[in-house]
Amino acid sequence: MQLSEFELWIVFSIIIGISLSVDLGIINKIRSKFKNKFENTKTNNIIEGLSFEQSLIRSIVWISLAGIFAMIIFLTFGEHKTLEFLTGYVLEESLSVDNMMLFLLVFTTLGIPHKYQQRNLSVGILIAIGLRVIVILIGSSLLETFHWMIYVFGGILLIGAFRMMVQRKEQTMNINNNVSVKFLKKFIPIKTEISDQKFFTKINGVLYATPLFVSLIIIGVTDLVFAMDSIPAVLAITTDPFIVITSNIFAISGLRALYFLISSVIHKLYYLKTGLIILLFFIGIKIIISKFYEISTLVSFMIVALILSIMVIASIIKASRIKNES
Repeated sequence: MQLSEFELWIVFSIIIGISLSVDLGIINKIRSKFKNKFENTKTNNIIEGLSFEQSLIRSIVWISLAGIFAMIIFLTFGEHKTLEFLTGYVLEESLSVDNMMLFLLVFTTLGIPHKYQQRNLSVGILIAIGLRVIVILIGSSLLETFHWMIYVFGGILLIGAFRMMVQRKEQTMNINNNVSVKFLKKFIPIKTEISDQKFFTKINGVLYATPLFVSLIIIGVTDLVFAMDSIPAVLAITTDPFIVITSNIFAISGLRALYFLISSVIHKLYYLKTGLIILLFFIGIKIIISKFYEISTLVSFMIVALILSIMVIASIIKASRIKNES
């Protein structure tokens, strides 16, 4: 099977469009609206958080879809592009796990119930996809126009690794000191209580932003900041916008299901930060020395997979040891 890049874009758009519509419940919402319109009934629009079983099934589906698309790339472009896609996908997915820890911290600090978190993550994913496409296109264009930017991207990754090394693990977050919240308060007052799933509410004729909207803003800004690490990491593997965008969007699209899947056990990934630091160091060094020594995509993929495997296995062993000692 030989498809042109344009045809691959169409296949990718169809897969992501349909899958996101089902996963985010867009199709169900449209169907409910039509049903309510013709039957003159009202339904509760609150979307409950995904259960562990639902999250597991949806995560498997998203990973399988990425695998199917990788197979299509293999049949069209061959092994090299397929390895670039898979490496980019695995990198983005693994770096996003650290992002989820902050999402969980934001939801906990703002006291957002589990049943409201799914909607915020759904909207946040759609925003993240749009912003990341823009950042990827800009990054790819800079690398093609100014080759020396590759050293800038490598430096960004190394700085990100050093930042994670010196960053202390925080169990609380002062929302009032958050830059995004301070900026938001300049334009609209913020309500501290949560009464429903609305992003805005009116009190005595005054429009207030709810904690749900505050969390959406923080998540959006945080994801963009994290993208400054993850996107250069993928661009270190390939500068092909098609591979970078598709691998990134496949990874981001499955984050909502992955969040509900690992949110209850993420604290048991004891060596997550260590693994991500090593990962960023490796990719940063790879991109900096690329002019003098090129590490192949296959070797990069194997090293990334090895780092993540060791991190997960070591975390499982430590979790089992702690359980036995308690």
